[in-house]
Amino acid sequence: MNLRRSSLLFRFRSAATATAGAGRAPLCGGVLGRQQLRHSSHSPISPRAGPPRKKVTINTLRGMHASKTPIAMMTAHDFPSGLVADEGGMDMILVGDSLAMVALGMKDTNQVKLDDILHHCRAVSRGVRSAFTIGDLPMGSYEVSPEHAIASSIRMIQDGRVEAVKLEGGTELAATISRITSIGIPVLGHIGLTPQRSHSLGGFTVQGKTAASASKLLTDALALQEAGCFSLVLEAVPAPVAELITEKLKIPTIGIGAGNGCSGQVLVQIDMLGNFPEGRFMPKFVKQYANVFEESKRAMRQYREDVRSRAYPANEHTYPISPEELKEFEEILKKRWAEFEDR
Repeated sequence: MNLRRSSLLFRFRSAATATAGAGRAPLCGGVLGRQQLRHSSHSPISPRAGPPRKKVTINTLRGMHASKTPIAMMTAHDFPSGLVADEGGMDMILVGDSLAMVALGMKDTNQVKLDDILHHCRAVSRGVRSAFTIGDLPMGSYEVSPEHAIASSIRMIQDGRVEAVKLEGGTELAATISRITSIGIPVLGHIGLTPQRSHSLGGFTVQGKTAASASKLLTDALALQEAGCFSLVLEAVPAPVAELITEKLKIPTIGIGAGNGCSGQVLVQIDMLGNFPEGRFMPKFVKQYANVFEESKRAMRQYREDVRSRAYPANEHTYPISPEELKEFEEILKKRWAEFEDR
């Protein structure tokens, strides 16, 4: 019986394909024509209408700093998050190593590798047309030697398709940063709370809370500026300290948990959108602008109920067939099935 059924199905598909070859759409199987690809649920996101906003460059950022216009920076980790950040008007988009947790489910940033970051940089870059893009060098990709850091940075630009790199560290990395910037790769510095070094810092703790540690931050900031950083991130630093450091620098500072006195701000996109389940720990500095997770969950549950009740798909979600073609198909089906039953 199985062999007979298989034979019938083969002949049925052959007849359907032959019908398609005569100028009609295939009833079953066959190769989708170019015109039909637009019906695929796997088609890429449609191109945006209209011209993009003016491209943000290093000179744009310098001009914003000179005019004291705050710089808006956001993380992204894939094509949709890069697209929405760019459409949302971000000046800079960072493919941060925070993707280890928010995109890959890892415990901390130290688990992510350079190849992981590169994969996500490429995805983000496909969605960004205007913002200035930066890729985070993960732990283990720049510390061994300046040559090691240069090789990783070149991969970020060539393979990751970003425009700059970010790395964590202060005075001890100034020589390395100087080497990277000397070959024309822009570097965004990162001092204060440096997550890749959280174990040596005793956890994710605020930095610069004493005069001595604040002085060390200033020394690091000046060293990074001298090494050629076009900007630097100040993370988890008391607001007055961050403001004083910002005033002493000739390059913009990007704060995250460092108050309003910085030249700009950055947040992790997943955090500010609320795209996480209830109960997840959020740092004090995060302002949640939406609740994407709960809205998505609501939509999922509504979809499930519509499927169970057969409310979805409704007629407007289906493709039509002419009565004549449907009748012909029914006749083909009736004939083939009769042949099958006679065996």
